[in-house]
Amino acid sequence: MERTREKGDALAELIKDASFEMLTDLVLELAARRPDVRRECIDFLMSRVPISEKIEERAEGEIVLTLWSELDPDLDDLDRYGGGDYGTVEFVDNLLHQVQERLDMGKVGRDHRREILDQALPYIESGNAGMDDMLYGVVFSACYDDSDFRLLATELEAMGNEWAKGQARGIYRQLGDRDKYLELRSARMEYGADYHDLATFYWEAGEKEKALQVAEKGLRKGKGRMDELRGFVADRAKESGDREKYLSLQFVQAVDRLTLQKYKAFKELCKGVEWGRFEPKLLEHINDAFRTEQLKIRMHREEYDEAISILIKDRYPQADWGGGDEIRIAENLEKRYPEDVLKYYLSGLGNLTVSATRKEYAHKAVVMAKVCRVMVEVIGDEERWKKFAGKVKSDNIRRPAFQDEFGKVVPDWLDLK
Repeated sequence: MERTREKGDALAELIKDASFEMLTDLVLELAARRPDVRRECIDFLMSRVPISEKIEERAEGEIVLTLWSELDPDLDDLDRYGGGDYGTVEFVDNLLHQVQERLDMGKVGRDHRREILDQALPYIESGNAGMDDMLYGVVFSACYDDSDFRLLATELEAMGNEWAKGQARGIYRQLGDRDKYLELRSARMEYGADYHDLATFYWEAGEKEKALQVAEKGLRKGKGRMDELRGFVADRAKESGDREKYLSLQFVQAVDRLTLQKYKAFKELCKGVEWGRFEPKLLEHINDAFRTEQLKIRMHREEYDEAISILIKDRYPQADWGGGDEIRIAENLEKRYPEDVLKYYLSGLGNLTVSATRKEYAHKAVVMAKVCRVMVEVIGDEERWKKFAGKVKSDNIRRPAFQDEFGKVVPDWLDLK
């Protein structure tokens, strides 16, 4: 807001000669026309003028509402058309973030906070603007006490959609409103997360037997993600000394979307005899894991034949997918299976006789350098490399971008004949 007063500045001269009343009228008129100017004026004066707590509360409220008035036209467009261009989305997201930050300072009065709720909730109910996360952040930040949260919960519950009712249910639980929480909770008991939510509610309320009953029922009937629910029951089994049940549940956790990390974690839980009993069962589920996790588990177990078999079933990753773990595994297998790994690398070169983007050339150049290393350093057949690479270079001699990218990373590319 500060300006350097240069000599001959007409505005500075006019301000100097204007009366206090005239300047006041000017500022108020500009602020009335432009919400952003009003906000900047309030911020400027608040940082320089001693004010009471009451005035500060009102000023913070006006800043929040001014920010909202700046973003509302664009938010309305996003809601009406189901989204918008990146610039509009970024603009609205930035101002919503500023609104939330001002609310989080805890200095906005109740009336202004209620007005923000009134403005934001219709957009949440519509759910068409693509800004749900930020809007939920704003309305939760607008709640300072139990009465605010209860009002918000009532409004969300009335919307009727499952996500909004879930948020309302969480608020009622936070408020300790057992009846309202259980009313909404009992209306939806389908997924593992639903049963976990209710089980932990009863557990925290000291109703442990009821909590375990709900959790066990969830294990039988729940759908979808079950990790948290199984973890809850497993922890209870461990506390009660039922190791068999504890390990059985942890085993199911491990093989559900099996990864190397889960494999190693489950092995750590087992004693020697226990691992001997569970290991064969766990290995039966390896083929259910994602390909990269299968590779990582096989390498961890030093089962290299199985690893190379998995690796060569697919092509080398394309430019738009890193595939870092697979590439590192391929490099580790080069000396054991040079021809197989070479075939894997060659699959990443694709068709070298068609034009492509510089980005694609750069990706293929990196792969070509790996082909060079395997042929020359691992297999030890430099003539094979020169014959192969020389033809590739010749076939693409009229593609300067190709030659440029390959020259950057492929050893001695420029010297190839």
